[in-house]
Amino acid sequence: MQPEITDLLTSAQIRQTADVIAATQLKSGMIPWFPGGHADPWNHVEAAMALDVGGRHAGAEAAYQWLADIQRPDGSWHQYYIGDTVEQDKLDANVIAYVAAGTWHHFLTSSDSGFLETMWPVVEKAVDFVLDLQQPRGEILWARHPDGTPWPFALLTGSSSIAHSLRCAIAVAIELGHERPDWELAVARLANAIRFQRDEAFSPKHRWAMDWYYPVLGGVLSGEIGRAHLDARFDTFIYEGEGIRCVNDRPWVTAAETCECTLAYLGVGDTDRAIELFAMAQRLREPDGSYITGMVHPERNLFPPNERSTYSSAAVLLAAEALHGSSPAAGLFADHNFLPAIIDLGLGLESDDQPARD
Repeated sequence: MQPEITDLLTSAQIRQTADVIAATQLKSGMIPWFPGGHADPWNHVEAAMALDVGGRHAGAEAAYQWLADIQRPDGSWHQYYIGDTVEQDKLDANVIAYVAAGTWHHFLTSSDSGFLETMWPVVEKAVDFVLDLQQPRGEILWARHPDGTPWPFALLTGSSSIAHSLRCAIAVAIELGHERPDWELAVARLANAIRFQRDEAFSPKHRWAMDWYYPVLGGVLSGEIGRAHLDARFDTFIYEGEGIRCVNDRPWVTAAETCECTLAYLGVGDTDRAIELFAMAQRLREPDGSYITGMVHPERNLFPPNERSTYSSAAVLLAAEALHGSSPAAGLFADHNFLPAIIDLGLGLESDDQPARD
C-alpha cells in the first residue's frame, strides 16, 4: 500500500510519480536523470527506493541488479553512465557507498532475505572501497581517479551521507550474521570528524544547502543539537513560501533539497516544519506526476531549463514515505534511532557540536 499525505499527496499521485520514474528506466535496469540523460549510482539508488515506495518492486530489483552487473572488481562504480558507456570515470566515495542504503531499504520493504544475500558481496566490496579513503582524523576523501590516485580533500555532504550508508551496511551485516567491527569503528570516527572537526576536516562549501542539513539528515547530529543546527541557518536557505534554495545566494529552489530538508526536520522531531516544506515541494509537481528539478524566483523560470528529474521525484516519494510512517522503511531517513547506533569513542570532548556557521 502506498502512503498518502492528507491534503498534499494522494496514494494515486504517488503511484503516478513512481510510474514516471519507471517509464524512464532502461531495459538494463539503469535509471537516468531524465530520458536520454546520464545516470549516477547515487541518484539511481534514490530512484530505485522510490520505485519501492510506489509499489514497483520488480523495477527496484532490476535497478539493483544493474549495479551488481556493472560493479568494478575493486567494488566501485564510475560517477556517470550513459546507456552502456561511462561518461565520467571518477570513483566518488559517496556515490559508491549509497548502494548500502538502497539495499537495506529494499529489504525492509520486501522482507526478501534472498535479495539481501545476493547483494551482500556487492555492498561489502563497495563499503571496503570507500573505507580505504578514510583519513586518520575520520573524514573520507571525496573520490579516487580511475588510476587509484585519491582526491586530496573531503566533503561534508558526502561524508554525512556515507555515515548513513555505513550504518545501513552494518544493519545488512547484522541481519545476515556477519561481524564487521571495522565498519562500526569507521562510522564512529567519521561521526567524530563531522561533529567536532568540521572546519578542519572538510572543504568549505558553506553556500550549499546540503552542507547545512546533511549532517542532520545523515543522522550524525541529532536531537536538540540537530534541531538547533537546522534552525540556525533555516532563514539563510528558505525562499519563503517556495522551498529550499540550492545555494544561499541564488533564488533557485529545488524539489530534492526541499524534500531532503523535510526528512532532516523529521529526524529531529519537527513534524510541523517538515510538513510545511513538503507542501512547498508540491508547487513543483507537474500534471503527469513528474517534478521540476529547480525553479528560479521570482520569475518562476525552470532551471535547468525544462528538466524534470527522476531524482527529484524520488526525493518527494521518500519524504512521503517518511511522513506517512506506515512502511517498514519509513524511519530509514527520519528516525536517528532506526539504524545501528554510532558507538561512543569515549574521547571526552566537552561539546556535542560546533555552532552552525554563517
